[in-house]
Amino acid sequence: MMDKYKLKVAGLERELKICPINDKLDIAAFIMFSDVELTVRCAQELIKKCPECDVIITAESKGIPLAYEMARELKVPYVVARKSQKLYMTDVVSVEVKSITTASTQTLYLDGEKADMLNGKKVLIVDDVISTGESLNALIKLTESAKGCIVGKSAVLAEGDAAERDDIIFLEKLPLFFK
Repeated sequence: MMDKYKLKVAGLERELKICPINDKLDIAAFIMFSDVELTVRCAQELIKKCPECDVIITAESKGIPLAYEMARELKVPYVVARKSQKLYMTDVVSVEVKSITTASTQTLYLDGEKADMLNGKKVLIVDDVISTGESLNALIKLTESAKGCIVGKSAVLAEGDAAERDDIIFLEKLPLFFK
């Protein structure tokens, strides 16, 4: 059985751990945390493919480094949809999501002030990996609830069937590993 997958993305090579999702499926774990070189290079390459935007939105937590770096380079703000409602959040917008890498259904929350940042703006959705599209759909719903205009849906990697979609922008395909 393969325990590593060699990924080439943004001119870099990385070995990803193969992790079981269930008894029939494994995935290659793409983690940008702690890899500054990878984050910066992926942000630079993804920016080249994405439309102009006023603000970036991502889901907590693995998309945060990428969204931050893209926002920094583009000189636009970014907004994070949180996985828990914080005490400081008011007029909260929320939506449920079931991700391939999370065991149970989660809720994403957007503070009212952050939602106001999206209102009437050109919004770019950014994530590390798009697989089933559930997290992406949650970000779409949050953005639409905040009256933002989605100009693009982007990720570093499109996993499995997501690579066949024509409505997302991505740098590389990531295979699924069926047992």
